[in-house]
Amino acid sequence: MVRWGKLVTRGPVLDVASGAGRHARFFAARGLAVVAVDSVPQSIPGVTFVPADLENGERWPFAGQRFAAVVVTNYLHRPLFAQLEQAVDEGGALIYETFMAGNERYGRPSNPAYLLQPGELLRAFKTLTVVAFEQGTVERPKQAAMQRLCAVRAPAESARIAP
Repeated sequence: MVRWGKLVTRGPVLDVASGAGRHARFFAARGLAVVAVDSVPQSIPGVTFVPADLENGERWPFAGQRFAAVVVTNYLHRPLFAQLEQAVDEGGALIYETFMAGNERYGRPSNPAYLLQPGELLRAFKTLTVVAFEQGTVERPKQAAMQRLCAVRAPAESARIAP
């Protein structure tokens, strides 16, 4: 998140399935406006929190809104892919990281419904320009099979690659 978070230079930032707000706090500490959404209400200093159950028929609470960045970590609900893609503003970024098939060897999640298939994130957001994609096994914070995607709503040459 920190590596690709450098592409985010303005707000608002939407932290989807924010949990306790680790990423929301990261962007808020940089002085950016942040909106966090999760089914469990949180109080995150400097962050606007929107309680919403994104999986059980509740409407997407951000219809028609655009964000300079949309951040999703350790969460997969495929029916949200279209809303997430539409929520990225011109010049904005989508930063997405979650578990993939093979993670069942390392623990939870192990249900295939919550595991990406190889290359799935790469194929999921067709109107965005992919600037970085990774898939494989990570060792920290715990061993897991992961996919990571950073994509922008802009031409590829507009993304600044940090050394």
